Amino acid sequence: MTHMGKTGGSPHPEKWRETVDPFSLPYKEFKLVKVLGYPHAGNDVFHAEGVFHGENVRVYIKAARQSGANIQNEVNILNSLNEPLFPKVIDCGFDGTPFSVTLELEGERLSVLLGKNEALSSLSYMREYGKTLARIHNLKLPAALPVLDRRFFHPPSSELLSKLDLGFLEPVFDQKPPKPAPCFCHGDFHYANILWKSGHIAGILDFELAGIGNRDFDIAWALLLRPGQTFLKTDEERSEFLRGYSELGEYDFCAVKRCMAQCFVYFLEFSGSDEEYCRYARAWLEGYAEAASSHS
Repeated sequence: MTHMGKTGGSPHPEKWRETVDPFSLPYKEFKLVKVLGYPHAGNDVFHAEGVFHGENVRVYIKAARQSGANIQNEVNILNSLNEPLFPKVIDCGFDGTPFSVTLELEGERLSVLLGKNEALSSLSYMREYGKTLARIHNLKLPAALPVLDRRFFHPPSSELLSKLDLGFLEPVFDQKPPKPAPCFCHGDFHYANILWKSGHIAGILDFELAGIGNRDFDIAWALLLRPGQTFLKTDEERSEFLRGYSELGEYDFCAVKRCMAQCFVYFLEFSGSDEEYCRYARAWLEGYAEAASSHS
């Protein structure tokens, strides 16, 4: 997550690792005054205060840290999305360390709003959640490039399945996958990149991975349960999400589930210490394999 707007102090931790010096970045329009917090992120991200065109503003500064960082792509996408839901870029630079500065958006993540989600209050959010992704998929951005390849797009190897004791999935992944349905994709549409305010989506963040890609994978990535997540654990929630999506777009449910299965395998690879999550993912995969074999 790169934004999580709040009034008062920063919701983000103090410095937790060595980063690029944000005061050393070659700003053109923005003057950095104070770093407020250091969000956990793959790149170096700073919640900060500064001055833009004579006004005091709160912003998020993102500086490339990972080799696969594509901040220029994110800036290009955001500059073509002139709506309040999307972060506004007020400064950027791509020589040396690529960086961007975007105005802070207000809102909270569902993980904060729902807490333990014991009463399944998540259901009241799912339809808008899905409908909003369909709206993104309907965007026509002529300058959008194809998404960069990711391991999640591909079936896991036989070696990985064997290592994780998931050999029963090999016949499923050996089957020819559904033909991808190309559209403009967010690339990382999940709860940590969605801000909510007064029961509605107020901000959509992190467009580094955006571009022309596989519609059904983008849906699967949004529906996938992640470690520590208390919602999107049930078929009821996922069905409500998909009902919202279907108000504006079509999808291939078989393709979505196959993409989810691929992602669950890769998540299991690095979630071994989270026993609860591993039990859930394995049970989901077993159910998926059983259903797939009965329909083959």
